[in-house]
Amino acid sequence: MHPITTALVGYGFSARTFHLPFLHAPSPFRLTDISSGQAARVRQELPEVRRHACAATLIQQCAAELVIITAPNAAHFPLAKLALEAGKHVILEKPFVCTTAQGQQLIALAAHQQRLLSVYHNRRWDGDFLTLRQLQRSGRLGEIHRFESRFDRFRPQVRDRWREQPGQGSGTWFDLGPHLVDQALQLFGPPLAVSGQCRALREGSGVTDYFAVQLHYPTLEVVLASSPYGAAPNLRFQLDGSRGSYRKFGLDPQEARLIAGTIPDHEHWAQEDPADAGTLYLAEGSETLVTQCGGYQHYFQAVAAALRDGGANPVPAMEALQGIRLLELAEASSRAGQTLPWPGE
Repeated sequence: MHPITTALVGYGFSARTFHLPFLHAPSPFRLTDISSGQAARVRQELPEVRRHACAATLIQQCAAELVIITAPNAAHFPLAKLALEAGKHVILEKPFVCTTAQGQQLIALAAHQQRLLSVYHNRRWDGDFLTLRQLQRSGRLGEIHRFESRFDRFRPQVRDRWREQPGQGSGTWFDLGPHLVDQALQLFGPPLAVSGQCRALREGSGVTDYFAVQLHYPTLEVVLASSPYGAAPNLRFQLDGSRGSYRKFGLDPQEARLIAGTIPDHEHWAQEDPADAGTLYLAEGSETLVTQCGGYQHYFQAVAAALRDGGANPVPAMEALQGIRLLELAEASSRAGQTLPWPGE
């Protein structure tokens, strides 16, 4: 397989942590271009890569066949549109876009251009989520009636960064919410209705920093929540069924390891410490449920297979669009103070 020439838009936390480690060798990708204002840092850390000061200039001038966009959320739509019009394949960081209408336009454009449009919902490859999904499908919990998924942090002070400044796609509902929403939709599909509470609780906060969103199904309730005051151990998942419950604390280790500089060059780099495993509670007693080994590299491997071997898109934009619909609906529910029905497709 000849290398997939790749351009990266942005050189911030997302690009350095969640993308670059998987683009370096051994990898089917070859990074050729990057857009960033951090000229000295790029020159020092990526001397072999062409730097462009402007994302639009990169897209218009580079010869790369794949563009990965890690820009702020509000820039996802215009930059992806520009890249697709230029004949590039596109990977967008989550959230896909900021509105359903934007997503529909990009999907239509990608189809017209016959180009891959994929969304980086990397937490489909979290080990704890893979374990939870396997447990759900196994039937050991019986019929599932309640699911809680949380992503709490202890960040009581507002920070000076774009995610915490007013604007389209800012706030934790569009930052952390897409992870929880995508996982819930993967498990259960679209709900019948949504009840949302998206609020700014911290002093000086101008954007959502707390959310509690409930998805209503015929015999199932799903709670998606995040608080900036979560100093206690993080309850990540609770899955309750007619035969028992599963509880999992703590976060998948991949992000922390990537931040620390772990090189994801072997299959088990993402294996969770056995001491952090979740617990399965049944009528006959409880047992530790060993967490499966995740791995964000599987997303990139699937993208390479889609581009070179006709494989399936690992996260089709149409799937990500359902998540955007739900994000919008929860915000609308929060503003209206009432439960709103799922609008359908």
